[in-house]
Parts: sequence; C-alpha cells; structure tokens
Amino acid sequence: MDARYIKLENIQKRYDEISEMLSSEDIVKDMKQVTKLSKEQASLREAYLAYQELKSYDSDIEGSTELLHSDDHELKEMAKEEIADKEAKREVLLEKIDALLVPKDPEDDYDCIVEIRGAAGGDEGNIFAGDLYRMYNYYAESLGYKTQVMEASESEAGGYALISFLVKGTGAYRHFKFESGAHRVQRVPKTETQGRIHTSTATVLVLPDVEDADIEIPDSDLEIETHRASGAGGQHINKTDSAVRIVHKPTGITVNCQDGRSQMANRETALKIIRARVYEEYERQKREKEGAIRRSKIGTGDRSEKVRTYNYPQNRVTDHRIGLTINQLDRIMDGKLDDIVNALLANEEKEKLLDDDLS
Repeated sequence: MDARYIKLENIQKRYDEISEMLSSEDIVKDMKQVTKLSKEQASLREAYLAYQELKSYDSDIEGSTELLHSDDHELKEMAKEEIADKEAKREVLLEKIDALLVPKDPEDDYDCIVEIRGAAGGDEGNIFAGDLYRMYNYYAESLGYKTQVMEASESEAGGYALISFLVKGTGAYRHFKFESGAHRVQRVPKTETQGRIHTSTATVLVLPDVEDADIEIPDSDLEIETHRASGAGGQHINKTDSAVRIVHKPTGITVNCQDGRSQMANRETALKIIRARVYEEYERQKREKEGAIRRSKIGTGDRSEKVRTYNYPQNRVTDHRIGLTINQLDRIMDGKLDDIVNALLANEEKEKLLDDDLS
C-alpha cells in the first residue's frame, strides 16, 4: 500500500471513529466537544468521500481486468473499454485527492482579527497604517467578506496609531494570515517640504477568531475592570465607565476596548480579542515545545519581520518572503491583493508537500 492509501486509510479510520464518538451519550451532553468533533469531521469529509470513490474505481478495474482472460472476444473488448474509462476517471480523482491530502491549517476557515499599528516614522507610520486598513477593507470586500472595527486610536495627523478589526467570512484567516509582520513604505510624506523620500513602517498582526470550543479560559484567569474612555472621539468619553480592560493573568496579555457604544459591547469585543491572543500564545508555546518552529520563506508572522515593501516613487510592491515584485502598487493599495496572496498560498502548499515528503 503506497503512502497515499495509508493516509486515506487513516482519514477513513478517524472519520468513522468520530462518527462513533458523536453517537455516544457522554459526548452528546458536551456541546463544546460535539462542536469540536463535528468541525474535525467536516474537514475530513471531502477526502473521506473521495477515498470511497477511489476504492469503487479500483474494484471496478480489478473486476474488468479479470474479464480480459475470457475466451469471449466481445466481452474482452468491453472490459478493455471499461478499464480505460475507469482509469481515466481514476487519474482525475487522484489529482483531486493529492490536493486534499496537502496538510491544511485548522484555522484557515475561521474569521480573523487584523490589528494594524503605526510603527517607525511617527506620523507617517500612522498614516500608512490607515492606508493599509483601507487596502484590507477593499480586499475583504472583493472576497465578499464583512469587516467590523473593534478598536481604534486615531492619529492627529491622519491614519491610526492602532486599529483592530474583524473580518467575517469563510476562509478569512486563510486569505489574511500572511499579512502578519512589518510592512515598510517608501515615499515622500505630506509633511516633507524638500521632497525627500522617507521610509516608515506599520506592523500587522492577524489572529484567527477562535471559538469557545477551541480554547477554554477560566474566569479566574481573567481580571476585568471598567474605566472611563479617554482620547479623541466618542460621546461617552469621560461621562461613563464604558471602557473595558481585560488582563489574562497567566500570560499578562492585556486588551483595552473603549470604542463600543456600551460597556457590554466593549466587554464582548475585549473578550473576543483576548481569546484570540491567548490562543495564539498557547499555540506558539506548543509549537516551541514540540520543536516545530522553523523560519520558512512564508515567515513566522513576527511583528519585527519585514514582510513587504511599498515603494511609491516606482509604483512597486515587493514581498520579501517569496521574492515577488509587482509594479502595480496603485492597484495593490486599492485592495487587489489576489496575485500576492495566491502566490503565498501556492508557496505554502509547496513547502508543506516538501515537509511531508521529508517526514
């Protein structure tokens, strides 16, 4: 049995195992477990069904092959035609199966949280953060996704010192996950009087919007307090304790939300963000413990890692992880990111196949 069949057998075994577990009374009583198992089974279903189809083709081909030894000439010819037809269909199916067997990120289908911060360059870094936010909004819209601002700290010069927003839609994390890291812009700032080109940066962090079933955070691990919002904007500023700050005590991760219209809205947003950040931190610790961290071309998503440069004078954008350069920066900033994202996805698939072959 070749490696492909071994993987398919393991998928079938796990799929059937989950079916049995979902019929267990103990499991049915635990909705978190039901949700988790149902999601895992759904991710296996397409490969499982393809394997059933493959076994059917194999059985049909084997049966027709036996008929080739018949003394009946007409029957032998029919068997040859049947074999040719089934083998052609089997080859097409195998291509589909090979694509299905490429390891997938379990978070790919999730909604995602995108956080952008102005970094090096002062006001220009904040202005560029605003430009990236606009670009991502257009890109999300082109994919049929919805966006919702969660946190925002506007800069007096324009743009944002920080803006965090939710992207909702199946596959959102898959399409945005490569954006994590440092984005560098080269252009003449509006405040520059002598026409000199400056280099500034904004950092992006993309988190999967995980569900309660994916991570359990005990209430005792959270320190929640309310306070009066501060800064520009918002009718509730300095009038009510509508802002919410949450600290995850085991990791020290802190979230502060004040842009919602009520304390309840801010609390809900803060809990969503803290859940995503804590999940990411625990996943990072897990990978580190297992010794699985490696710096691939796609990168680690670390904020300090330079992932892309946007050169305005030359209308050029370069993704440094895969060495891709596109001389259509104006289109990219209008949210037409498909060429970049598709190239990153293709590279990810290639690297996963390589890792799979080496393992």
